[in-house]
Amino acid sequence: MTDYLSTGSLPEEYRQLALTVRDFANQVVAPVSAEHDAEHSFPYEVVAGMAEMGLFGLPFPEEFGGMGGDYFALCLALEELGKIDQSVAITLEAGVSLGAMPIYRFGNDKQRTEWLPQLTSGQALAGFGLTEPDAGSDAGGTRTTAVQDGESWVINGSKQFITNSGTDITRLVTVTAVTGQTGGKKEISTILVPANTPGFVAEPAYNKVGWNASDTHPLSFTDVRVPQENLLGERGRGYANFLRILDEGRIAIAALAVGAAQGCVDESVRYANERQAFGQAIGRNQAIAFKIARMEARAHVARTAYYDAAAMMLAGKPFKKAASIAKMVASEAAMDNARDATQIFGGNGFMNEYPVSRHYRDSKILEIGEGTTEVQLMLIARELGL
Repeated sequence: MTDYLSTGSLPEEYRQLALTVRDFANQVVAPVSAEHDAEHSFPYEVVAGMAEMGLFGLPFPEEFGGMGGDYFALCLALEELGKIDQSVAITLEAGVSLGAMPIYRFGNDKQRTEWLPQLTSGQALAGFGLTEPDAGSDAGGTRTTAVQDGESWVINGSKQFITNSGTDITRLVTVTAVTGQTGGKKEISTILVPANTPGFVAEPAYNKVGWNASDTHPLSFTDVRVPQENLLGERGRGYANFLRILDEGRIAIAALAVGAAQGCVDESVRYANERQAFGQAIGRNQAIAFKIARMEARAHVARTAYYDAAAMMLAGKPFKKAASIAKMVASEAAMDNARDATQIFGGNGFMNEYPVSRHYRDSKILEIGEGTTEVQLMLIARELGL
């Protein structure tokens, strides 16, 4: 089994964090992953364990209940979780980067004080309602509206594919909505909607190809009334602010994808050394050995890409292009490695009892969520001046 943590390339505090999360993933997550995947059930006991470890508060200051770490620390945790169970990893990623981070980045003192301690402790989850049936990357397609009525916003519309939006511990969803017109264009703002607000409904969960233990719902808003003070950030800056959140989130998704890619390598190495065919371990066959070598190379390159993007972000340098490169390279590595691992496992790779089958189903969404591969190519080209 490969182990990048033994290379000495990471500062000791990061290495120890990754090792701690690795132990948790192997001892707590792995034994229940197949069951939750098969039952499409949300792993509350695993989430509680992550909360106890402080993982939901990793990149936030202690004054808001966080651990005082940084975004790279979160990425290391996501990589280790992603090796074992992508549903668990995306629950953490979305809880931090889509749930709590917008409030931390753009909320006022009152909003931060009210919501962040709940979210950073992991005792509560929040979602971010951006995507609609006719609007994802195309903000101009947003149809959900928020109209001022006295001291309130009245929200009507719908959202789709919203993670962490319907669990028993979901307390909040941040919603993008059209709040007016500016220069002939839609003015899009973000508004905080508590989960118990009348008229706000998390519709029945999706029946997905993968990420079966991750909570994902369409949302509907029918005359949902919230106070004007629930406006998050400056009016009309909702979509622009969320683009910043997406740039950061792409680094985190890249880390998760690297975990998936590396998990496929580790499972393939183990299987290739154990599985016998024609009188020897199948790993002795050059065709198998070379396939796994390419898988390892993909994971290594993708890890280097997200390390680079995280370093640029933490240094305060422009990181949009680096984040898009990392997200694209890592998601493709995860998908390619899942396909190759399934081939190495043969018929067993098509059986849900083997982790590589779950990676095969789970990894495709990594090339779609938080910006498709095509969107990443567009952003990279734009940053190059094309």
